[in-house]
Amino acid sequence: MESEAQAVHIDDIEPVEVALGIVRRRLIATEGARGWLIDFAPGTQWPEVDVHEKEERYYVLSGEVIEGETRYAAGTYVVFAAGSRHQPRTETGARMLGISLMAN
Repeated sequence: MESEAQAVHIDDIEPVEVALGIVRRRLIATEGARGWLIDFAPGTQWPEVDVHEKEERYYVLSGEVIEGETRYAAGTYVVFAAGSRHQPRTETGARMLGISLMAN
């Protein structure tokens, strides 16, 4: 019997530089959602405002992520509603694990 689960080890995914000091690993995607892991070097900001047709969620694994004036420390789970906009940045460096729901 074949397993219905898909799995991948983070270290087996090729990192891609999104901007200077920001590296993303795209995780397994399905028709309903896609996952990603992003590492931010200290003092970096996502290169553009991120706009979402559907919800996006992330968990701050390490460091601190800043959205506007709000700071999210390691251990924080953040959910953005459909239609929201944000542009994460960090002063300390950060690692986040996220899930983006896909538009129908």
